[in-house]
Amino acid sequence: MRTFSVNVFGCQMNVYDGDKLKSAFLERGWVQGEPGSSDVEVYVTCSIRDKAEQKVMSEIGRFGKFKTPPLVVLVGCMAQRVGSAVAARFPWVKVVAGPRHLGMVPEAVEESLTDNRVRMLLDEDPMEADDLCCTPHVEEGTVRGYVTIAHGCDHFCAYCIVPYVRGRFRSREGDEILREVAELARKGVKELTLLGQNVNRYGKDLPNGPSFPELLRMVARVDGLVRVRFATNHPVDFSRELVEVMATEDKVCPSINLPVQSGSDRVLRLMGRGYTRDQYLSMVEMLRDAVPDVGITSDLIVGFPGETEEDFLASLDLLERVRFDLVHTAAYSVRPGTRAERMEGHLDVAEKARRLNRVNQLQAEISLDINRSWVGKTCPVLVEGPAPKGQGLWHGRTPQDKVVLFQGPSKAGEVVSVKITSALAWYLQGELV
Repeated sequence: MRTFSVNVFGCQMNVYDGDKLKSAFLERGWVQGEPGSSDVEVYVTCSIRDKAEQKVMSEIGRFGKFKTPPLVVLVGCMAQRVGSAVAARFPWVKVVAGPRHLGMVPEAVEESLTDNRVRMLLDEDPMEADDLCCTPHVEEGTVRGYVTIAHGCDHFCAYCIVPYVRGRFRSREGDEILREVAELARKGVKELTLLGQNVNRYGKDLPNGPSFPELLRMVARVDGLVRVRFATNHPVDFSRELVEVMATEDKVCPSINLPVQSGSDRVLRLMGRGYTRDQYLSMVEMLRDAVPDVGITSDLIVGFPGETEEDFLASLDLLERVRFDLVHTAAYSVRPGTRAERMEGHLDVAEKARRLNRVNQLQAEISLDINRSWVGKTCPVLVEGPAPKGQGLWHGRTPQDKVVLFQGPSKAGEVVSVKITSALAWYLQGELV
């Protein structure tokens, strides 16, 4: 029997794509094998930073030491960007597919196993999508699930490679999404996250809707689900209607990722983000007025081309003013073909590292201070399972998406009350009530 392994790098959308590929192979009678020792090794790849691509290249390269290398399948963003070059460099890479051609991958793999030919399934039309018609695979005991609701992005931010490798924005049909969500709920998924490069734009390209707030409300009413989340949001398409759904639907978590990317209006203009600092702050105020216990996370880039010390200090000031629960930070990384690559004023590595360290230090202090405010409170925690580290400990999340470790016994999928006893910057600790 043929064995396969799916190796996922990057974002939650890649996790979702990997789970759909697992379903497709299993439906064809294949068997899941161990990573690195299967007949077919599938790599779902990321191109958001150069480091992510180099890690995949290293993984694929090690098969050169094998007497009989596996058939390697490269899919996703990196495959779309440099897949043909990887196939030329490593003869065991036989199938290369862009993120919008996953539906053709299983058949291409079986054909390449037969004739040993290379098959290139790259996305040539940025609007087309040949998706897999199956529900994502769910391992036994899985609590959290994902459903992608839209492909691609139309914003073309100066630093971002996504529109070039994932194509233009295209919403999936609402009925198709709801069927998939219901099936995941029947398989035991308790917490469902709707995914897209910009979920707020969902439905604007569909003649008869629904809008994203309407879709979110419908998903929240699917039987079996306990919690619903969504990621990620572009501030340009952020709406009061979305906030109203968050405030009125019990299953929609009071948690949101709203990427700001910079606290400087000048840098935001260079990035092409389409909003100002004050407009962003107004969105945060709207959220906190309607959903007082909301947990807000964000994304921030330091060292963007032309970013001055004054611009950088404006970002630090924004962190102190908003006080995010968590911020995903990154030093600017050149992505080939983007507008930012051609801009003047690229900063050296040492200066970007200095700014990144300072941002991380400040945000760690803010996150720790916020988490300490939870000590003494009792929170509903959706249990995900035994903690990866820590004998006898279990882990789960609060509605605000804070990780909580606590002493068992417990059971994955149940909601328990946990009294918070201590806090670190990245997680809370507590005891069962």
